[in-house]
Amino acid sequence: MASNANQVKRILLRSGKSPYDVVPVERALHEDVFATNAGNLIFSDSAHKILETPHTKVASNGAATRVADADRINDEYDVFVIPLANAFRPSFDVQLQRLTKLISKLKIPVVVPGVGAQTGVNFSTERLKPLQPTVHAFVSAVLDHSASIGVRGEFTERYLRDMGFRDVDVIGCPSMFLHGDRLDIRESDLPLGPGSRVSVNGSHDAIRKTKLGQIINRAHAHYPHLRFVGQNLSEARQLHWRDMSHANAALTNIPTHPDHPMYAQDKARVYIDPVTWMEDLRGFDFSFGSRIHGNIAALLAGTPATVLCGDSRTLELCRYFEIPHRMLSEAPADLDPAELYEKADFGPLVRGHRERFDRFTGFLDKNGLENTFTHGDSGAAFESRMSKLAFPPGVRPWTGPEATELAPRLNWLQTQLTDLTEENTKLRRRIAKNAALPVQRSTYQRARSVVGRPIKRALRPSR
Repeated sequence: MASNANQVKRILLRSGKSPYDVVPVERALHEDVFATNAGNLIFSDSAHKILETPHTKVASNGAATRVADADRINDEYDVFVIPLANAFRPSFDVQLQRLTKLISKLKIPVVVPGVGAQTGVNFSTERLKPLQPTVHAFVSAVLDHSASIGVRGEFTERYLRDMGFRDVDVIGCPSMFLHGDRLDIRESDLPLGPGSRVSVNGSHDAIRKTKLGQIINRAHAHYPHLRFVGQNLSEARQLHWRDMSHANAALTNIPTHPDHPMYAQDKARVYIDPVTWMEDLRGFDFSFGSRIHGNIAALLAGTPATVLCGDSRTLELCRYFEIPHRMLSEAPADLDPAELYEKADFGPLVRGHRERFDRFTGFLDKNGLENTFTHGDSGAAFESRMSKLAFPPGVRPWTGPEATELAPRLNWLQTQLTDLTEENTKLRRRIAKNAALPVQRSTYQRARSVVGRPIKRALRPSR
């Protein structure tokens, strides 16, 4: 349903949560508001700010993809915007198919502002061949609803063009345009030293397969103020609950694991909200590691950063935005962040930012979307509203059983128990109601028809 010029365009944005949603840590970890990776909120929050103008109203779908919601979406929204990361990868096959089914049932425009393919740093598409039918169907469905599809870099552009698609625009990632055409990086002529505040990031996979774990440990020995920033849900749960149930717990050589010395020294964090993430990074002198959005968060905060590229998704974005980077496979175990800082050249990144921003907004224009920097207040209302909200700080290691630390966790668990009990009661009533037959039967008979013999055994009188 298209809106005319005098109406507010209702935009449904695929995102884990609205930037304005203040979610307590326990609930955020329970509901997985950032879809397993906190980096997702960096680009979805940016997209929300960019698309919010006096003529638009942006709502989050909670990252849910329910094909049954198609009619409701058609009725309630004018456009569906789907920011995606490395969605063209085998592990995202099922989700991509579900998105395609939903899009095919929509009658409104669908816009994808920046999607990427993931493979090795050699950009070989061999491992992506089994995924090709899914990707082809998805892109076809998107282009049936939009003028073009936005991709993160030249590799993904070539990947789609080799499939026969022509309406492909290289626009990077929305996250880099959180501040519009402005990108200010604080640089100092002073080298990094033991007193410097350095942030490091990395995935379990990178630490498992490369020397990144050794690099982190060496940096910790030489930089006492080093902090590790994780991004995975499993890491956040390890920090907050010491939850070791996930397979990632098998890797102990990562600072979010309780066995790592940085955990005990309170030098690890995971952030639920980009606003607190970036605010903390403003206090650091340098950031490095294999996480692309972990380092983009630093750049957005004005902190110099270098990416250690371990796959096509990070390398593609670094090349497009001219972010200082180095190949992770070539990084020695004794790599010093001071060396990365000294060699980093942020000139091309900053000088080319305005042109890349214009290319991004041109893509939005082509697809009928306004942006706050051209059509609004450059995000002033967004920033003002955000400044009035009290977001939880980064998730920290749980290093002691003090009552002040235990109390909120236990209170939250008690609340969950109460809520689950109430929900369970409602479900039991619904089951009983649905199980009712025209012939009146006893409560016991109706219950038995739903849950079977265990109820019969439970109700049998004891002898």
